[in-house]
Amino acid sequence: MRPQPLIAVTDVEASSRWYQRLLGCKSDHGGPVYERLVSKGLLILQLHSFESDHDHGPIGDKSSKPYGNGVLLWFEVDDFDAVLRRAAELKAEIVMPRHINPPEGQGDPFQWECWMRDPDGYVVVVSCPYAKVGTA
Repeated sequence: MRPQPLIAVTDVEASSRWYQRLLGCKSDHGGPVYERLVSKGLLILQLHSFESDHDHGPIGDKSSKPYGNGVLLWFEVDDFDAVLRRAAELKAEIVMPRHINPPEGQGDPFQWECWMRDPDGYVVVVSCPYAKVGTA
């Protein structure tokens, strides 16, 4: 099984550029209504316009904020420091700056994390690989 998260966004193309820049992933579809983002050939995120209902009806309620309340889009990345540099270039709103999880440094997952918001306000978490605090 592989997760295939899909989020509704206000501007698919702008969100696609933001995620591509932040995560170093690539477009696998493109367009103003729907996008597939891939990394190393694997689907990591789908973006769908709030405005389009295709054949399935609306994906989300654009008036209900915050978008994704209670959902974190979590990405384990090999280039954690580079992703944080790109987040700064993108002027991403930081929710929780770079920190070790757990804060006391004992137990799992023992990794670096940074929490931020994407252009629509979804919380995006990037982390280094599990148990890699000493190397990130």
